[in-house]
Parts: sequence; structure tokens; C-alpha cells
Amino acid sequence: MTSNYREKIVISVGGSLIVTDKGINTEFLGKLNSFIRKQIAEHPHRQFFLVSGGGAVARHYRDAGREVLGHELTRDDLDYLGIHATKLNAHLIRTIFRDIAHPYILKHYEIIRKVAEPVVIAAGWKPGWSTDYCALLVCEDYDVNTVINLSNIKQVFDKDPKKFPDANPIEKINWVEFRKIVGDDWTPGLNAPFDPIAAKKAQELGAKVVVLNGEDIDNLEKYFTGDKFVGTVIE
Repeated sequence: MTSNYREKIVISVGGSLIVTDKGINTEFLGKLNSFIRKQIAEHPHRQFFLVSGGGAVARHYRDAGREVLGHELTRDDLDYLGIHATKLNAHLIRTIFRDIAHPYILKHYEIIRKVAEPVVIAAGWKPGWSTDYCALLVCEDYDVNTVINLSNIKQVFDKDPKKFPDANPIEKINWVEFRKIVGDDWTPGLNAPFDPIAAKKAQELGAKVVVLNGEDIDNLEKYFTGDKFVGTVIE
């Protein structure tokens, strides 16, 4: 596949940034919109792939299903609710970038399309796969070696900081050590800085993942300009 864009950038946009328990986070989406458009204006050789997470929408649907049934849903049902939440969020993002985005959401990763637009939006696909994993499939399909993972945390910690006050932030870590922290199992709605199945795929691809707080656009710009930034690099 050929492309006029010399630099392809894959960004996994955490669902927690798109939709919170208070509703759609239009403040964040506005910042993301301005940032991407500025990047394209200043660097027309760049093409952005934005992979949308599910966020509170996915969690609310999963919780509702459990409440009505009175028991746990199957893993596939939980995953499909999450997948459709990512598609809804992806369509919202595509409408924001309508004038510069590819008209179709990437959601079937067996099909590699030649895309001419500077922005391409992607969503979840199969049960057992998070959108972190889908971001790596985009990397594999379009020959990209880095995923920028935007979430609501500043850095990865050596253990859960909500449970352990002595948890330490990590600036750089390799995949072997990172996978010791997150383990090997995926469960729908898992709260991890980068999910275990995606981590295994990233290690296999030799990909790099940069975890950043998506709310801090100034910090994100520092990453792109090569200045010192706050985040965690996993490779």
C-alpha cells in the first residue's frame, strides 16, 4: 500500500477521556480537535489514526445488563457492549473531523484500505481485543512502530497508586518488565495503562508505546517537539 504521507501517527484515545460519568467530555474533544488540526496545518506530511475507546458508555451498558439479569453477563456479551460503545465514540470523533477525515470508521482490521485523508478514525472489533490491541493492528497494517496512548493518567506506576501510597511512577520500561506488572489476562473493562494482550502484541511487533495524560495538551505537544515530557515510554 502506498501513501503520500511520510509520517503516520497512531493515537489510542482512551474512552475515559471521551466520556466520563458526567457525560461527553466536550472540553477534551475540543482540545484534541485543535491539536490535530494544528499538527496537520504545520506538518502536512503527517497522517493521524485515532483509535477510540469506550469509556463510561461501555461501563454503563455493562452495568445495566448485569443489573437487569441479576447475574454476570458472558465475556462475549460484555465485550460486544464495549465494542459498540467504541464505535459510537468513534463516530462522534469522525463528525468532529468530518472535513478532513476518512468517511468510514476502521473496524475490520482484516481489510487494509488506502486512505487519502489526513485523519482516520478507528474503533473496536472483536471480543477479547481492547482498542489498545486494535491500535497495534493499525500499526501492523500501516507500518507504524509507535502508539501514543492517551488516558487519564500521567504515567504508569509500578503498582496501583489507588491501593498503594508508595507506588512509584515509571518514565521508561521494557515490555518484559511491564508485562510482569499487568499480567497476561484480558477481562472486559480491565483498568490497566495498556492491556495485557496488547502488551504481548506490542512486544511481538517490537513497537513502542508512549503513555500520556490526554487532558494535558501542552505536555502532548512537548512529546511531538522532542522536549522533555511527563509520561511513560514502553519498548
